[in-house]
Amino acid sequence: MPSLSEPVEYYVGLMSGTSMDGVDAVLLAFGAGHPEVQGHAFAPFPEALRSELLALNTPGADELHRAALAANALVRVYAGVVASLLGPAGFTSNHITAIGVHGQTVRHRPQEFDGTGYTLQLNNPALLAELAGIDVAADFRSRDVAAGGQGAPLVPLFHREVFGRLGETLCVLNVGGISNLSVLGADGGVIGFDCGAGNALMDYWCQRHTGQPFDKGGQWGAGGTLVPALLEALLAEPYLQRAPPKSTGRDLFNPVWLRERLAGFAEARPQDVQATLLEFTAASCATDLKTYAGSSRTLIVCGGGALNTALMQRLQSALPRVAVTSSASHGLPPLQVEAAAFAWLARKTVHRETGSLKSVTGTLGARVLGAIYPR
Repeated sequence: MPSLSEPVEYYVGLMSGTSMDGVDAVLLAFGAGHPEVQGHAFAPFPEALRSELLALNTPGADELHRAALAANALVRVYAGVVASLLGPAGFTSNHITAIGVHGQTVRHRPQEFDGTGYTLQLNNPALLAELAGIDVAADFRSRDVAAGGQGAPLVPLFHREVFGRLGETLCVLNVGGISNLSVLGADGGVIGFDCGAGNALMDYWCQRHTGQPFDKGGQWGAGGTLVPALLEALLAEPYLQRAPPKSTGRDLFNPVWLRERLAGFAEARPQDVQATLLEFTAASCATDLKTYAGSSRTLIVCGGGALNTALMQRLQSALPRVAVTSSASHGLPPLQVEAAAFAWLARKTVHRETGSLKSVTGTLGARVLGAIYPR
């Protein structure tokens, strides 16, 4: 129930990430101390919507029309999960200051083509404001790109807020479809960037060969045998050697990219390919931590990858001097972190506070991110 004893602001954060499995919604209370989660809900995507969102990640026929209708369908899922979040918690739309939602990324090409590039998220925040009866803060990434930044990742500042410890360098690794690392310095400084593929390739391969949308607990991959030459081919991707700031997405790490690297490995068992994809994600993330946060002795993992037992084990094996733990051990369950971050960013937008960092995205300077759509 809403607090009656002290001034508190309530925000809802929505996250539908590159895994494209559905929408997480978090209700966050902002009072005198750290923001506190008041509730969490999840809504899976209908299969037809998920298929269309995946298809819109690559060029196709009649894209503008299809994208507009997909955005409308996506927002109806958003509105539904907001309703399912607020009701059981005893909240109404009048209690909520704003919903923070960045939409569904289908293209991410910052700094390319004309020097500015673009990032494109499917969304219809005006429709969400209409359906939910709540102000909506959206379009967070484009302002950062306009200011010369990558537009991603946007969560490292939030990671510092909830996980940072002065006097200790630690890291937060979000493993969604794409993996991103936040390095929280002992002095309060922050860097962050996309490491590379997270679950996207593993999910694709698992769906193709087992019919399951993802490899639960990493069990299928854990039962396979690593293919060293294939791992070497995967790790040769030039993006992995680029220095931050940098960001990526399904524009790069997609089925076409994987098929090109599987050429010459036609005899590899599908389960062995899955084991190698698992190691690819773990190895690329571990290498980045060693390179950019060699003194860190703590790695907090969030996102769906934190529920992949085999991946957590491979990360721990690759980082023997680092305590690899789930964000659940630090007060915030792994599937709530990114949604909570966008509730936090929505509050930044409402209060006209900066949500960007030059040390993370490479933006020319601190910027207020997002646009507000009144209810």
